[in-house]
Amino acid sequence: MERISERKREAEPKELLYDVSGRVGNEKVRRMAEGRVVIKGKEREWEQNRQGMVKYLLHMTDWDKVGTPGWHIFMNHIKVHSGRHTHQGGLAIFVLDGKGHTVVDGRKFEWEKDDLILLPIKPGGCAHQHFNEDPGHPAEWIAFQFRTMYEVVSVGRIQNQDHPDWAGRGATGGQIRPTPEYAGHRGGRGPWL
Repeated sequence: MERISERKREAEPKELLYDVSGRVGNEKVRRMAEGRVVIKGKEREWEQNRQGMVKYLLHMTDWDKVGTPGWHIFMNHIKVHSGRHTHQGGLAIFVLDGKGHTVVDGRKFEWEKDDLILLPIKPGGCAHQHFNEDPGHPAEWIAFQFRTMYEVVSVGRIQNQDHPDWAGRGATGGQIRPTPEYAGHRGGRGPWL
């Protein structure tokens, strides 16, 4: 009887998490180096959403295609007022045109073209709404939010009042209701409430 020796197949080496971290990090660096440098505003569309007429210039859905991921940059066109919602601050809003005011936690702050509005970072976030004061001339601003910092502090958002032109899915009709991504987060209260 002839003996046949079978060689056991060696297990494939498992990629160590340390190596995975390096590979994933290097891929991200490569994507950023090769990412888009210019976002053409005319290629972005305005959308009517719960907060008003908004144009997202840079959104989390773009992060794998751009050189600077982590930012939300969007414009708001305000005829009368925006919707009102509550979330963590940390936004810098630059007024491009018009004159109006923003109510933050019940306090009114007036602004005009070339002013910078800074929403405060504070426990529980801040309820806020923006108002145009010239009905014949809409106000327009652009907001800059570094989402990485925002997500460390709080990712919750409650839509307190919809924009008057919003008639989309689940319009609140002005009622306070947590948005779906926030509703399950600590009972809809947010991490600091």
